[in-house]
Amino acid sequence: MHRTELLKKLLPGFIPLFVFIAADEIWGTKTGLFVAVGVGVVEMIWVAVREKRFDKFILFDTVLLVALGAVSILLDNDLFFKLKPGLIELILVAVFAVSAFSKVNIIGLMGKRYLKDVQLNEVQAAQIRKSLKTLFFVFAAHTILVFYATFFMSKEAWAFISGGLFYILFGVYFFVELFRQKRKQKALKNEEWVPLVDETGKITGQAPRSHVHNGSKLLHPVVHMHVLNRNKAILLQKRPESKLIQPGKWDTAVGGHISAGENLEQALQKEAWEEIGLKNFSAKLLQVYKWESDVEAELVYLFVTQDFKNYTVHSDEVVEARFWTKNKIENQLGQKVFTPNFEHEFQLLKEKGLV
Repeated sequence: MHRTELLKKLLPGFIPLFVFIAADEIWGTKTGLFVAVGVGVVEMIWVAVREKRFDKFILFDTVLLVALGAVSILLDNDLFFKLKPGLIELILVAVFAVSAFSKVNIIGLMGKRYLKDVQLNEVQAAQIRKSLKTLFFVFAAHTILVFYATFFMSKEAWAFISGGLFYILFGVYFFVELFRQKRKQKALKNEEWVPLVDETGKITGQAPRSHVHNGSKLLHPVVHMHVLNRNKAILLQKRPESKLIQPGKWDTAVGGHISAGENLEQALQKEAWEEIGLKNFSAKLLQVYKWESDVEAELVYLFVTQDFKNYTVHSDEVVEARFWTKNKIENQLGQKVFTPNFEHEFQLLKEKGLV
């Protein structure tokens, strides 16, 4: 889910506050207070009927408005009247500040109420936090301007700054964010997308391939296959020096991502052909395990095959492929000849008695 979509879904929790700001500007404090409280009550009833729960956040928002409105009416003071929009916005800024810069994510807690069917991955959560930081700085600056206008500017200037400018800033931010997301989607349109999974293999979403290799640690599935001959030697491929991850090292004969929409068999057949020209083979699933490096997190489906006769190096994905004996591999373990992932899998093959 994109940040703009999440923002649209979270807005109901702030509706009484926004209604009060608008109604106060149009009809005055008393009418604005009644309208905002009415909206808050209707919203609480709607949530109670539709979702069968009591929303404490809406209640807090509504009670806070009653308190501020009551003080304003009782004091009947022009200065307090002019400060009131800034005080209300200050609360909103505080919510953004706590959510963006601390471990207590108030917006996130609201999200659990309003977005029960939505699961955010780590990258999306980071994007939301980045948006909250932006909103904090934008509205903190606006709040300071409201206080400045209260004491040092004309009533007309104060009216525009405390009212119309607030909605203009919010609208500009929303549409700028929407434009950025559209551009981002366009740029990623032709990129390969991969599924995101949990540790049981259940698909939880999808992401562009570049996003799972940028340190985000988004868990995604991959297929690996070891090719063994009758003497239990292992076919290894040498990675090109141009590779981003583990360049120039010897690695598992077949390894690659499962693309969005592919199943295990399709991905394995595709990767085996692309990397070592192998087709029409049978393979056995040996183990499923999670592998994490500095730049990514993978759920690895590890296969083994003894169909090796037709392999050939025919693409720039592989520099060389040849069989290695168990002894030759063991003599060079830990010397940066092999990828750490292969060394881990070599131990698995030994434990299973396959080499």
